[in-house]
This record gives sequence, structure tokens and C-alpha cells, in this order.
Amino acid sequence: MTENIFDSHAHYDDEAFDEDREELLRSMKKNGVSFIMNAAYDLKSSIASAELSQKYDFIYAAAGVHPENAESYNQQTEDEIIRLLKENPKTKALGEIGLDYHYPEPSREIQIKVFERQLQIAKELDVPVIIHSREATEDTMELLRKYHPQGVLHCFSGSAETAKEVIKLDMYIGFTGVITFKNARKAVESAEVIPLDKLLVETDCPYMAPVPFRGKRCDSTMLQSTVSKLAEIKNISPQELSDITNNNAKKIFKIF
Repeated sequence: MTENIFDSHAHYDDEAFDEDREELLRSMKKNGVSFIMNAAYDLKSSIASAELSQKYDFIYAAAGVHPENAESYNQQTEDEIIRLLKENPKTKALGEIGLDYHYPEPSREIQIKVFERQLQIAKELDVPVIIHSREATEDTMELLRKYHPQGVLHCFSGSAETAKEVIKLDMYIGFTGVITFKNARKAVESAEVIPLDKLLVETDCPYMAPVPFRGKRCDSTMLQSTVSKLAEIKNISPQELSDITNNNAKKIFKIF
């Protein structure tokens, strides 16, 4: 079994874990998972993530508003996110934030406005960002080039060419269980060109369960499969891949 895994993106405040959250989280260390970053998607989730980080020593939190919830962003939300980033020592990142053009609402204009504002806050507070980008590569990259944030492009689904551009911006790239899917050619090609020192592993749980768990509720213990696949792509041992990505996550989230 691979040890020392850092799940760099999870959602354990999700209702999918309501029935067995505590039991599941208590089992992480014996299943090789050392650390978890719990990413937020709105104000409620930002607060819940902070609370999880206070309850479990191995969980860290992010605070931010996901593009699908951009219309909920207001001054009160912004003030609370800033407060969490300043006052909770385990809230280590602003996220997840970004752009998602898969659905027509919220409008692209609203998403861009909220994304840009949160990038500005991250710059002002000197904190890393966790970026969500779906069907919005051009606009996402334009804003990343403009603000040059610290952080990670999570659940990466772009091309190898886009991956190279992200790396040039000195950002990290996170891969989920999608890398294990039979039709994941583009993800594999991207992973091949990403330097080991810019690579992260993640679940995005409860979504994106890897093979052989595809279709089930995902959790961090399943990262054994994701780590093994990425290690195969990078031609190193799973333990070496885990140790490297653990160190990368600690570096970007400033966990010492």
C-alpha cells in the first residue's frame, strides 16, 4: 500500500458523506492518506471546510465561491471569506474559484467578474488559489496570465499544450481518478509533459472515482489507484509519486 498521500482537493462537507463522515475520515491514515485539502464552493461550504479543519488535524481548508455559485457572491460573502483566510490558520487557499461554461447560467460576465475579484483578493492576501475551469480555457488562461496567482488548476482536463502554459505560469496541476479511465488519452498526454515538481493528486470526492471504483461515491482511500496510474505514466514507483506530490501540496498550500 502506498503511504503519505495528500488529497489536494476533496469535498467532505458534501451531503454524500453525511451518514458516515466521521468513520470514513478516521480511517484515512490506515489507508495511506496523510493530508486532505477540503475545497469550498460557496460561503456555507467555506465555513464548513474551516470547521472540518479544526476538527481533524490532517484536514486543511479552502474558502471561496465556485463559478456555478457566482450569483451568490456579495460583500458579506467576500468579507467572511477574507475573515476565514486571515483568522483560521488552517484555511490555506482561496477556492475553488474559476469559470464553468458548461451551462448557460450564471452568465459568463458574472462568472468572470467574481473570478477576477477573488483573484485580486488572493493577490492582496498572498494566498494560493484553487482553480476550476470547464469549457472555459481561453478566458481562464487570460485571467491567470493577467494576475499570475500562486496555486493549482484542479481536475485538469485540458490539452498538453495548455498544461505547458500553466506550468510556464509557475502553477501546479491536479489530476483526479479520470486519469485511470480508458478514454483518458488527453489526460495521460498532459500528465506526461508536466514536471513531477508541479504535479498534484486529488479525488474531487464525492465525484470522479477512479477505476475500479468508477460509478461509486469517491473518497480519498481510492487515491491508491490514481497514484499508481500516474506513477506508471511518470515511470517511477507509486510511493515516490506519493511523496513528491505530498511535498508539492505542502509547498503550494504553505503547510510547514
